[in-house]
Amino acid sequence: MNVLSVDYRSPDAPQQFAKSLHETGFAVLKNHPIEHSLINEVFTDWQDFFKGETKHKYTYDPRLQSGYFPFRTENAKDVKQKDLKEFYHLYVWDKLPEGVNERTWKMFHGMSRLAAELLKWIEDQSPTEIRSQFSMPLSQMVEGSKEVLLRPIHYPPLTGGEEEGAIRAAAHEDINLITLLPAASAPGLEVKDKSGNWIGISCDPGQLAINAGDMLQMASRGYYVSTTHRVVNPRGPEARLPRYSMPLFLHPRGDVKLSENHTARTYLEERLREIGLLKQDQRKGGA
Repeated sequence: MNVLSVDYRSPDAPQQFAKSLHETGFAVLKNHPIEHSLINEVFTDWQDFFKGETKHKYTYDPRLQSGYFPFRTENAKDVKQKDLKEFYHLYVWDKLPEGVNERTWKMFHGMSRLAAELLKWIEDQSPTEIRSQFSMPLSQMVEGSKEVLLRPIHYPPLTGGEEEGAIRAAAHEDINLITLLPAASAPGLEVKDKSGNWIGISCDPGQLAINAGDMLQMASRGYYVSTTHRVVNPRGPEARLPRYSMPLFLHPRGDVKLSENHTARTYLEERLREIGLLKQDQRKGGA
Protein backbone atom coordinates (compact mmCIF):
# COMPACT_ATOMS: atom_id res chain seq x y z
CA MET A 1 0.00 0.00 0.00
CA ASN A 2 1.64 3.19 -1.21
CA VAL A 3 0.33 5.91 1.12
CA LEU A 4 1.98 9.06 -0.19
CA SER A 5 3.77 11.59 2.00
CA VAL A 6 2.70 14.92 0.51
CA ASP A 7 4.48 18.24 1.04
CA TYR A 8 1.77 20.85 1.56
CA ARG A 9 4.04 23.51 0.05
CA SER A 10 4.76 21.57 -3.14
CA PRO A 11 3.16 22.83 -6.40
CA ASP A 12 1.81 19.35 -7.12
CA ALA A 13 0.48 18.76 -3.59
CA PRO A 14 -3.22 18.78 -4.62
CA GLN A 15 -2.63 16.18 -7.33
CA GLN A 16 -0.52 13.92 -5.11
CA PHE A 17 -2.94 14.22 -2.21
CA ALA A 18 -6.00 13.31 -4.29
CA LYS A 19 -4.07 10.47 -5.97
CA SER A 20 -3.18 8.92 -2.60
CA LEU A 21 -6.76 9.20 -1.30
CA HIS A 22 -8.09 7.63 -4.51
CA GLU A 23 -5.64 4.73 -4.45
CA THR A 24 -5.33 4.01 -0.72
CA GLY A 25 -7.87 6.15 1.17
CA PHE A 26 -5.00 7.72 3.15
CA ALA A 27 -2.31 10.38 2.75
CA VAL A 28 0.30 11.90 5.08
CA LEU A 29 0.71 15.68 4.95
CA LYS A 30 3.94 17.42 5.97
CA ASN A 31 4.88 21.12 6.18
CA HIS A 32 1.24 22.02 6.78
CA PRO A 33 0.19 25.31 8.43
CA ILE A 34 -0.82 23.93 11.87
CA GLU A 35 1.99 24.75 14.30
CA HIS A 36 3.62 21.69 15.84
CA SER A 37 4.06 23.53 19.16
CA LEU A 38 0.33 24.30 19.26
CA ILE A 39 -0.56 20.65 18.70
CA ASN A 40 1.77 19.60 21.52
CA GLU A 41 0.26 22.14 23.92
CA VAL A 42 -3.30 21.03 23.13
CA PHE A 43 -2.32 17.38 23.60
CA THR A 44 -0.93 18.26 27.05
CA ASP A 45 -4.15 20.07 28.03
CA TRP A 46 -6.32 17.07 27.14
CA GLN A 47 -3.97 14.61 28.81
CA ASP A 48 -4.50 16.57 32.04
CA PHE A 49 -8.26 16.55 31.45
CA PHE A 50 -8.43 12.76 31.12
CA LYS A 51 -6.28 12.28 34.23
CA GLY A 52 -8.73 14.26 36.40
CA GLU A 53 -12.13 13.40 37.81
CA THR A 54 -13.94 16.54 36.60
CA LYS A 55 -14.35 14.79 33.22
CA HIS A 56 -17.37 12.94 34.66
CA LYS A 57 -19.20 16.29 34.99
CA TYR A 58 -19.32 16.38 31.19
CA THR A 59 -20.72 12.91 30.43
CA TYR A 60 -22.18 13.04 26.95
CA ASP A 61 -25.71 13.86 25.92
CA PRO A 62 -26.79 11.06 23.49
CA ARG A 63 -29.03 13.44 21.55
CA LEU A 64 -26.33 16.07 20.99
CA GLN A 65 -23.40 13.59 20.92
CA SER A 66 -21.23 16.14 22.71
CA GLY A 67 -19.22 15.80 25.91
CA TYR A 68 -17.23 13.05 27.63
CA PHE A 69 -17.65 9.42 26.58
CA PRO A 70 -16.43 7.08 29.37
CA PHE A 71 -14.08 4.15 28.90
CA ARG A 72 -15.52 1.34 26.78
CA THR A 73 -18.54 3.30 25.50
CA GLU A 74 -18.05 2.70 21.77
CA ASN A 75 -17.77 -0.43 19.66
CA ALA A 76 -16.93 -0.73 15.97
CA LYS A 77 -19.72 -1.76 13.61
CA ASP A 78 -20.55 -5.47 13.95
CA VAL A 79 -17.99 -5.89 16.77
CA LYS A 80 -19.14 -7.18 20.15
CA GLN A 81 -16.25 -5.94 22.28
CA LYS A 82 -16.10 -2.29 23.28
CA ASP A 83 -13.01 -0.30 22.31
CA LEU A 84 -10.41 0.28 25.02
CA LYS A 85 -10.65 4.07 25.02
CA GLU A 86 -12.38 7.13 26.44
CA PHE A 87 -12.90 10.32 24.46
CA TYR A 88 -14.52 13.72 24.22
CA HIS A 89 -16.67 15.24 21.45
CA LEU A 90 -16.16 18.96 20.86
CA TYR A 91 -18.21 20.85 18.25
CA VAL A 92 -17.93 24.44 17.09
CA TRP A 93 -21.03 25.40 19.11
CA ASP A 94 -19.72 23.75 22.31
CA LYS A 95 -18.02 25.15 25.39
CA LEU A 96 -14.66 23.85 26.50
CA PRO A 97 -14.67 21.78 29.69
CA GLU A 98 -13.20 23.28 32.83
CA GLY A 99 -9.41 23.45 32.80
CA VAL A 100 -8.92 23.08 29.04
CA ASN A 101 -7.12 26.07 27.54
CA GLU A 102 -8.65 28.22 24.79
CA ARG A 103 -5.80 27.20 22.48
CA THR A 104 -7.89 24.11 21.69
CA TRP A 105 -10.15 26.42 19.68
CA LYS A 106 -7.14 27.81 17.80
CA MET A 107 -6.18 24.31 16.75
CA PHE A 108 -9.82 23.34 16.04
CA HIS A 109 -10.39 26.31 13.72
CA GLY A 110 -6.99 25.97 12.06
CA MET A 111 -7.56 22.31 11.32
CA SER A 112 -11.11 23.04 10.10
CA ARG A 113 -9.79 25.62 7.63
CA LEU A 114 -7.12 23.21 6.44
CA ALA A 115 -9.68 20.40 6.09
CA ALA A 116 -11.91 22.64 3.97
CA GLU A 117 -8.92 23.50 1.76
CA LEU A 118 -8.06 19.81 1.34
CA LEU A 119 -11.67 19.11 0.41
CA LYS A 120 -11.32 21.75 -2.33
CA TRP A 121 -8.17 19.97 -3.54
CA ILE A 122 -10.16 16.74 -3.78
CA GLU A 123 -12.98 18.49 -5.62
CA ASP A 124 -10.64 20.16 -8.12
CA GLN A 125 -8.63 16.98 -8.77
CA SER A 126 -11.61 14.66 -9.23
CA PRO A 127 -12.35 13.49 -12.78
CA THR A 128 -15.22 15.32 -14.44
CA GLU A 129 -17.43 12.22 -14.38
CA ILE A 130 -16.93 11.97 -10.59
CA ARG A 131 -17.52 15.68 -9.89
CA SER A 132 -20.73 15.51 -11.87
CA GLN A 133 -22.08 12.94 -9.40
CA PHE A 134 -21.78 15.29 -6.40
CA SER A 135 -25.12 16.76 -5.32
CA MET A 136 -23.20 20.04 -4.90
CA PRO A 137 -19.50 20.98 -4.88
CA LEU A 138 -17.71 19.27 -1.97
CA SER A 139 -16.54 22.61 -0.60
CA GLN A 140 -20.15 23.79 -0.32
CA MET A 141 -21.19 20.69 1.65
CA VAL A 142 -19.32 21.90 4.73
CA GLU A 143 -20.28 25.58 4.61
CA GLY A 144 -22.01 26.44 7.89
CA SER A 145 -21.80 22.85 9.15
CA LYS A 146 -22.27 22.42 12.90
CA GLU A 147 -21.23 18.76 12.72
CA VAL A 148 -17.45 19.26 12.36
CA LEU A 149 -16.01 17.40 15.33
CA LEU A 150 -12.75 17.34 17.29
CA ARG A 151 -12.33 14.10 19.23
CA PRO A 152 -9.53 13.97 21.83
CA ILE A 153 -8.99 10.29 22.67
CA HIS A 154 -7.26 8.59 25.60
CA TYR A 155 -6.26 4.92 25.37
CA PRO A 156 -5.31 3.95 28.95
CA PRO A 157 -2.41 1.62 29.73
CA LEU A 158 -3.31 -2.05 29.35
CA THR A 159 -3.73 -4.05 32.56
CA GLY A 160 -3.63 -7.59 31.20
CA GLY A 161 -7.22 -8.16 32.29
CA GLU A 162 -8.87 -6.89 29.10
CA GLU A 163 -11.73 -8.81 27.54
CA GLU A 164 -10.53 -11.35 24.99
CA GLY A 165 -10.51 -9.80 21.53
CA ALA A 166 -10.80 -6.21 22.79
CA ILE A 167 -8.36 -3.71 21.28
CA ARG A 168 -7.87 0.02 21.50
CA ALA A 169 -9.92 0.66 18.36
CA ALA A 170 -11.39 -2.25 16.43
CA ALA A 171 -11.39 -2.29 12.64
CA HIS A 172 -13.68 0.41 11.27
CA GLU A 173 -14.20 3.05 8.62
CA ASP A 174 -14.77 6.71 9.47
CA ILE A 175 -18.25 8.14 8.93
CA ASN A 176 -17.43 11.64 7.67
CA LEU A 177 -15.94 13.21 4.50
CA ILE A 178 -12.28 13.37 5.57
CA THR A 179 -10.42 12.99 8.86
CA LEU A 180 -7.33 14.95 9.90
CA LEU A 181 -5.20 13.20 12.50
CA PRO A 182 -2.13 14.82 14.08
CA ALA A 183 0.57 12.28 14.89
CA ALA A 184 -0.54 10.37 17.99
CA SER A 185 1.55 10.11 21.15
CA ALA A 186 2.39 6.46 20.36
CA PRO A 187 2.20 4.16 17.32
CA GLY A 188 -0.58 1.64 16.72
CA LEU A 189 -2.55 2.90 13.70
CA GLU A 190 -2.88 0.25 10.98
CA VAL A 191 -4.79 0.19 7.69
CA LYS A 192 -5.99 -2.79 5.66
CA ASP A 193 -4.71 -3.04 2.10
CA LYS A 194 -6.60 -4.49 -0.85
CA SER A 195 -5.15 -7.94 -0.13
CA GLY A 196 -6.43 -7.91 3.44
CA ASN A 197 -3.04 -7.28 5.04
CA TRP A 198 -2.64 -4.83 7.92
CA ILE A 199 -0.05 -2.11 7.30
CA GLY A 200 1.26 0.29 9.93
CA ILE A 201 0.92 3.98 9.08
CA SER A 202 4.00 6.03 9.88
CA CYS A 203 3.17 9.62 10.79
CA ASP A 204 6.03 11.56 12.33
CA PRO A 205 5.55 14.35 14.90
CA GLY A 206 4.40 17.49 13.14
CA GLN A 207 2.71 15.58 10.32
CA LEU A 208 -0.97 14.84 9.70
CA ALA A 209 -2.50 11.56 8.58
CA ILE A 210 -5.59 12.20 6.47
CA ASN A 211 -8.12 9.63 5.37
CA ALA A 212 -11.32 9.51 3.37
CA GLY A 213 -14.52 8.57 5.19
CA ASP A 214 -17.72 6.82 4.20
CA MET A 215 -19.47 10.04 3.22
CA LEU A 216 -16.78 10.94 0.68
CA GLN A 217 -16.80 7.38 -0.65
CA MET A 218 -20.59 7.55 -0.98
CA ALA A 219 -20.64 11.00 -2.61
CA SER A 220 -17.91 9.99 -5.08
CA ARG A 221 -19.60 6.65 -5.90
CA GLY A 222 -16.57 4.78 -4.59
CA TYR A 223 -13.85 6.73 -6.39
CA TYR A 224 -12.34 7.75 -3.04
CA VAL A 225 -11.84 4.81 -0.72
CA SER A 226 -12.98 4.73 2.90
CA THR A 227 -10.25 2.37 4.04
CA THR A 228 -10.64 0.09 7.05
CA HIS A 229 -8.25 0.95 9.88
CA ARG A 230 -7.68 0.13 13.55
CA VAL A 231 -5.50 0.89 16.57
CA VAL A 232 -3.83 -2.25 17.88
CA ASN A 233 -2.75 -3.04 21.43
CA PRO A 234 0.98 -2.57 22.07
CA ARG A 235 3.12 -5.34 23.53
CA GLY A 236 5.93 -5.43 26.04
CA PRO A 237 6.76 -2.31 28.08
CA GLU A 238 4.73 -0.09 25.72
CA ALA A 239 1.54 -1.85 26.87
CA ARG A 240 1.89 -0.04 30.20
CA LEU A 241 1.90 3.38 28.53
CA PRO A 242 -1.14 5.45 27.53
CA ARG A 243 -1.81 6.62 23.99
CA TYR A 244 -3.44 9.92 23.02
CA SER A 245 -4.78 11.03 19.65
CA MET A 246 -6.91 13.92 18.43
CA PRO A 247 -8.71 13.47 15.08
CA LEU A 248 -10.79 16.19 13.47
CA PHE A 249 -13.77 14.76 11.57
CA LEU A 250 -14.97 16.99 8.72
CA HIS A 251 -18.74 16.49 8.45
CA PRO A 252 -21.11 18.12 5.95
CA ARG A 253 -24.35 19.81 6.95
CA GLY A 254 -27.07 17.34 7.84
CA ASP A 255 -29.26 18.22 4.85
CA VAL A 256 -26.57 17.48 2.25
CA LYS A 257 -27.57 14.68 -0.12
CA LEU A 258 -24.90 11.99 -0.36
CA SER A 259 -26.74 9.38 -2.43
CA GLU A 260 -30.21 8.36 -3.52
CA ASN A 261 -30.74 6.72 -0.12
CA HIS A 262 -29.00 9.05 2.32
CA THR A 263 -28.52 12.59 3.46
CA ALA A 264 -25.57 13.28 5.74
CA ARG A 265 -27.95 13.31 8.71
CA THR A 266 -29.66 9.97 7.99
CA TYR A 267 -26.34 8.26 7.35
CA LEU A 268 -24.74 9.69 10.50
CA GLU A 269 -27.66 8.54 12.65
CA GLU A 270 -27.52 5.06 11.13
CA ARG A 271 -23.82 4.71 11.86
CA LEU A 272 -24.10 6.15 15.40
CA ARG A 273 -26.65 3.44 16.20
CA GLU A 274 -24.36 0.75 14.77
CA ILE A 275 -21.48 1.78 17.02
CA GLY A 276 -23.59 2.08 20.16
CA LEU A 277 -23.62 5.87 20.62
CA LEU A 278 -27.27 6.43 19.67
CA LYS A 279 -30.22 4.30 20.75
CA GLN A 280 -32.52 2.80 18.14
CA ASP A 281 -35.37 5.17 19.02
CA GLN A 282 -33.24 8.33 19.21
CA ARG A 283 -32.41 10.98 16.66
CA LYS A 284 -29.37 13.21 16.81
CA GLY A 285 -30.32 16.78 17.70
CA GLY A 286 -28.61 19.97 16.60
CA ALA A 287 -27.47 23.01 18.46
